[in-house]
Amino acid sequence: MAHGLEPLLHPKTVAIIGASDAPERIGGRPISYMKSAGYSGKIFPVNPKRETVQGIPAYASIKDISESVDTAIVSVPAKIAVQSIQDCIDAGVKSAVIFTAGFAEMDEDGAAAQREMEEIIRASDMRAVGPNCLGVFNVKDGWYGTFANAPGMVEVPPGPVGIVTQSGAYGSHVFGAAQARRVGANYWVTTGNECDVDVAEVIEYYAQAQDVKVILAYAEGMKSADRICRALEMARDAGKPVIFQKVGKSDIGALAAASHTASLAGSDAVYDALFKQYGVYRAESTEEMVNIAYACQFDRYPEGRKISLQTISGGVGVQMADAADKYDLDVEPMPEGTQKKLKELLPFAAVRNPVDFTAQALNEPHLMEENLILTVEEADYDAFIIYMAGVAGSSFTRQGVLDLLTRLRKKYPDQIWFLSTTRVDDTVGDYEEIGMPCYSDPDVTVQSMAALMGFGETFRRGRPDAPPMLPAGALPAPDTAVGEFEAKQILASAGIPVTRESLATDPEQAVAAWQEIAGPVVMKIASPDILHKTEIGGVLLNVDDEASVADGYATLLERAESAKPGARIDGVIVAEMAQAGVETVMGVVIDPVFGPAVMFGLGGVFVEVLKDVTFRLAPFGIDEAHRMIDEIQGRAMLDGVRGAPPADIDALAEALSRLSVFAHANKDKIESIDVNPFIVTPTGAVAVDGLIVPADHSQ
Repeated sequence: MAHGLEPLLHPKTVAIIGASDAPERIGGRPISYMKSAGYSGKIFPVNPKRETVQGIPAYASIKDISESVDTAIVSVPAKIAVQSIQDCIDAGVKSAVIFTAGFAEMDEDGAAAQREMEEIIRASDMRAVGPNCLGVFNVKDGWYGTFANAPGMVEVPPGPVGIVTQSGAYGSHVFGAAQARRVGANYWVTTGNECDVDVAEVIEYYAQAQDVKVILAYAEGMKSADRICRALEMARDAGKPVIFQKVGKSDIGALAAASHTASLAGSDAVYDALFKQYGVYRAESTEEMVNIAYACQFDRYPEGRKISLQTISGGVGVQMADAADKYDLDVEPMPEGTQKKLKELLPFAAVRNPVDFTAQALNEPHLMEENLILTVEEADYDAFIIYMAGVAGSSFTRQGVLDLLTRLRKKYPDQIWFLSTTRVDDTVGDYEEIGMPCYSDPDVTVQSMAALMGFGETFRRGRPDAPPMLPAGALPAPDTAVGEFEAKQILASAGIPVTRESLATDPEQAVAAWQEIAGPVVMKIASPDILHKTEIGGVLLNVDDEASVADGYATLLERAESAKPGARIDGVIVAEMAQAGVETVMGVVIDPVFGPAVMFGLGGVFVEVLKDVTFRLAPFGIDEAHRMIDEIQGRAMLDGVRGAPPADIDALAEALSRLSVFAHANKDKIESIDVNPFIVTPTGAVAVDGLIVPADHSQ
């Protein structure tokens, strides 16, 4: 690989600045670890007070080393760390692992020192992780640039998993948990304060590394949207699952009270959008993270979501079926003909799906084998889960079960099987050897299979469609606050359908607008200073005669003056009454890292009370808009309920995509956008109201 992190993760020569002769000290541990692990490269301890360190000749300065140094470990006090980094750069060191703490995580003086360090590194060709990190290691190479107790945790041979985490201590915890779960992790990187290398760049490295097939990541936040998006895209393109634990709250900046969308952009909504767009699995706990990684390291992904549940326990079968429903798997019944054959074969069994072959399988294990063969050959399932309780590990039945499943794996090598069984520690190795992951908890088994199915969908789908082009005549976002009428004109120019309407500045113009529409109208006060018109009685519905239109004009102006004296009044909007349909909400917020994020949800109680919304980073294509629509809990409302015709989802998806394109093109000019309601009818969609809040450039 030509990646810039190659010297950091595959160093042939390592210097330890602040090397200690005591193996238990921070500056001594890397040397001790590498010696014990059989590191084949050269080790250069740097300690001006010693001639040797742990039996290896020492150097007074990094500059005294005549050979090229791939990586230098910096383990010195903070007051001399910056100079040590400069010395490394002057000596031509290719990368550095900076253990030293006491920088931006401490106080402003530390932050200033870190900024100085960043500037020095940025002006050089040297790469660095840290400061305030626990380091890196590569188990296969015996390279341990860390003072964590990593070698003492290695129980499972190195495998296809790469770990990267901002937190060193938690990174150590993740590695230990992965080992306990029999996850074969090889690479381990902690980025600490990220003065140079960040989590995103390590993901990018893993995406290109041939010996990495699964990526585990942990972060509190991201500094560069472009870097993390590029890294996740590379991982997706390479067919490598990313399992990410994102913690902490994302401050999306000061939110305008006027913006409905902004108030719904929860602490992690933007990160959820990021992960959904790139097919990342977001883990909520360490256990979940390593359980999913365990499944992924077998590198087999189902082609769909149809699951066959086979069980020795009817009760557990019900549990797994419930879990499958929770994780949106398809527990499709067995074909009727197959059910009849199974019933003849296993008259005591439940044969629909889940298939409960009961404990009778202990007496006649060939019946279970015949059942599974029938299931594979006559039903069209994408994956299989077999619950065996303690049978797979019992001294009485273990060999028989192993032989049976081995025959099945050989007969059907392309099928994906998970085994749920107790006493996993005693039996797991034999089953893993035949490509059958083992879980003790049935719910976790289903959850892990669902994760594999999700990755399979992502990899098959590949890159999403390109966003549409912004129309040639699209108007720019306003620099100052504008009313609804102008906001909707701008949105319409971007390709978002809006109601047919006119802005009247006197009663006569209002009447003329009503006559042109030739039907009932809605009249609304038009003012950039009155954003919530209904709260002041600034909306009149179903106005449909000349006198009512003229009187309505006067009424709206009187109400506006009474409620908000001195407010700027542009006039009165006279708009056609929208056709009946499903009320939805679209909007945009600007995240300080990721830029514009588009929100979608159903209107009414769904958005006000249930907050049933989803987000995506702009811009995106129509296919991503469809996935966005499909995510909300109230999705079925768009298919028509109680005899109502289905809504025009294609029109809705196109509007969402076009809103994302407009938001991206105007990301520096807007603070937020609300399109609420956006009514989706059986034959189209239309924005009834619109709000664009311009960015405040005065701060």
